[in-house]
Amino acid sequence: MKTLIYSLTGLIAVFHIYIVWLEMFAWTTRGVKVFGSKAFPTELFPKTKTLAANQGLYNGFLVGGLIWSLIIDNAEWSQNVGLFFLSCVAIAGIYGGLTASRKILYVQAAPALVTIALYLIF
Repeated sequence: MKTLIYSLTGLIAVFHIYIVWLEMFAWTTRGVKVFGSKAFPTELFPKTKTLAANQGLYNGFLVGGLIWSLIIDNAEWSQNVGLFFLSCVAIAGIYGGLTASRKILYVQAAPALVTIALYLIF
């Protein structure tokens, strides 16, 4: 079961690596295609590039913590660090789902919550 938990944690980290890239380096190109005019008008993407990069940096910290949890040798510390960073991902996903787009609940919060539940059950 630990393999499944670590695999899910790794997948969540990989997803956030994509978000880091999108927000920090591809906001005005791929970001427009991913978020489109549903997020906000297309002409605002260049104006919000610095803001998006800041968000990407925060996602990078989440990635760092998730990866850190996977390389810690002590099982108890690994779980504690994993639970903390997965909780951060879940809280951010819930907030984003309630304030920005319901889709965020499914692509960010739900995987983190499932992984947290698995950590706590097993």
